[in-house]
Amino acid sequence: MDTSIAIAKLLLPEILVDYFKLTKHEVKNGELHFHFTELNTIPEEFKALKLNSKGFFPEATIQDFPIRGKKVFLHVIRRRWVEESSKKIITRDWQLVAKGTRITSEFAVFLKDISK
Repeated sequence: MDTSIAIAKLLLPEILVDYFKLTKHEVKNGELHFHFTELNTIPEEFKALKLNSKGFFPEATIQDFPIRGKKVFLHVIRRRWVEESSKKIITRDWQLVAKGTRITSEFAVFLKDISK
């Protein structure tokens, strides 16, 4: 495994490292911002269907664990596919964001545990 990918998997949600391309990263006002775009890889559960990539959903911004005392924001652009015969829109169900929040599920669990 590439060393930079192994390090990224330690610092960022693994799902982003595996299924998204890091398109940009920057430090703004003491905050870390990582921008990801979903790869054009058809989800396994839809491999039997004839899908065409048809653009993206609007960017979602999610707060993640701080790194070295800096707030971390993940800017995620998810892909959408259209099934050729039915014209139904197909997307992956990521479960990346905790329900009712704008933070990652892992970060929400961490915050819930430390508040006990």
